[in-house]
Amino acid sequence: MAVEHKCCSTEFFLYIVIIILLVLFAGLMSGLTLGLMSLSLVDLEVLSKSGTPQDRKHAEKILPVVKNQHLLLCTLLICNAAAMEALPIFLDGLVSAWGAILISVTLILMFGEILPQSVCSRYGLAVGAAVTPVVRLLVWICFPVAYPISKLLDYLLGKGHVALFRRAELKTLVNLHGNEAGKGGELTHDETTIIAGALELTEKTAKDSMTPISETFTIDINAKLDSSLMQLILDKGHSRVPVYYEQPTNIIGLILVKNLLSIHPADEVPVKNVTIRKIPRKGW
Repeated sequence: MAVEHKCCSTEFFLYIVIIILLVLFAGLMSGLTLGLMSLSLVDLEVLSKSGTPQDRKHAEKILPVVKNQHLLLCTLLICNAAAMEALPIFLDGLVSAWGAILISVTLILMFGEILPQSVCSRYGLAVGAAVTPVVRLLVWICFPVAYPISKLLDYLLGKGHVALFRRAELKTLVNLHGNEAGKGGELTHDETTIIAGALELTEKTAKDSMTPISETFTIDINAKLDSSLMQLILDKGHSRVPVYYEQPTNIIGLILVKNLLSIHPADEVPVKNVTIRKIPRKGW
């Protein structure tokens, strides 16, 4: 009785199905390793609180899984390694040893590494949220092996780190999000300036925010508020103008520009006849 060729047997098609599943599984593990491990807890917390509705939903699903990063990493790597090691075994039943090696390397490289990691690097949040139940199941399956390794990593490398930005880094990040940076940011120049100024506030002293007296616009108390002086005050655009006596460094007070609205330039009212507010000084 003739023996049916194995390429036409049920075993052949079963091996083909198993090989395809192993490649897909290895690709999923490789993609998730890149996609999930590249998402820091800070990124996920930000997305869960202030992202788009879809991003919030995805981040809330992923956060519980990613919290124990070393356990997740060990689980994904163990599953990926198991799939890649099992692939040549089934290929060896169909082709020669060299053929099994070449085919397994090609399949793993293209469909188990390059393509999955390219997809997950861009859509890691959505893919991770979609397969969260599968990842949870794999964590429990690999727990006896993955947990001791993860605890060793926690001991050697630390349980985890929070990827918070330092003040200078946060300032640079804000500048990169400005629409003037050309990277698609939505922040205007005024917004980035305000945020950057707030970040620098604790490092500044009062002196840093003061204008040298030689560069200030002041008026003599004996000057007359004629049309030229009134126009000069308006051109400067200040709400308050310091008033000096004899020397510009001898500031005796200031006037509010809004109080000059009722004064007609033709009357040439002396500055000393206008309400001059005293400047608080130490020891007064």
